[in-house]
Amino acid sequence: WKLQESPETVPTGEMPRSVMLAVERSLVDKAPPGTRVSVLCIPTLFQTGQDSVKSVYLQVVGLDLQNAPGDSVVFTPHEEAAFSALSKHPDVYQILSRSMAPSISGSYTHDIKKAMLCMLMGGTRKKLPDGVKLRGDINVLMLGDPSTAKSQFLKFASRVAPVGIYTSGKGSSAAGLTASVVKDAKGEFYLEGGAMVLADGGIVCIDEFDKMRPQ
Repeated sequence: WKLQESPETVPTGEMPRSVMLAVERSLVDKAPPGTRVSVLCIPTLFQTGQDSVKSVYLQVVGLDLQNAPGDSVVFTPHEEAAFSALSKHPDVYQILSRSMAPSISGSYTHDIKKAMLCMLMGGTRKKLPDGVKLRGDINVLMLGDPSTAKSQFLKFASRVAPVGIYTSGKGSSAAGLTASVVKDAKGEFYLEGGAMVLADGGIVCIDEFDKMRPQ
């Protein structure tokens, strides 16, 4: 396995750090890619081939699955009363939409902020009489001229969402959004989860979508 730090703990502009894990026996396949885990492990060194440089990996002896941020949030009675009062306000939709990226203004932003708000809140899953299930996920595609704050809207959404990943289409491929085979410095190959996997259950914001390679 490859353990990577949570996206919300990564400083802006930096790449998330990662470390290799060795998982054996009953712990194998216990957590799919993108799952947040707490591990009890033993730091160990290993050497591959004729290379004299040793690398660090963690021998896992215990594994505990964690909930994603926002799944186990506990609100105080005062906060619950405030939410209840806000929900009964006749202009709650307008109030929340104005709170989206408040530093960005202009008449053209009103509908964009409303669309982003609906995306963050999500829709309702439905099951039709014939058994077909409709997902409640809402997708937003923003098209516009350069310098109209499209990237800033995406970055704001990724910061507000409990689980949000911001990525750019420059230098990436469509297949790389889900998973990719990576070759390390020692020539070994391993599978690495992409933005779609890391943001499972959250929001994926893809900038420069038109510049993404189709491979």
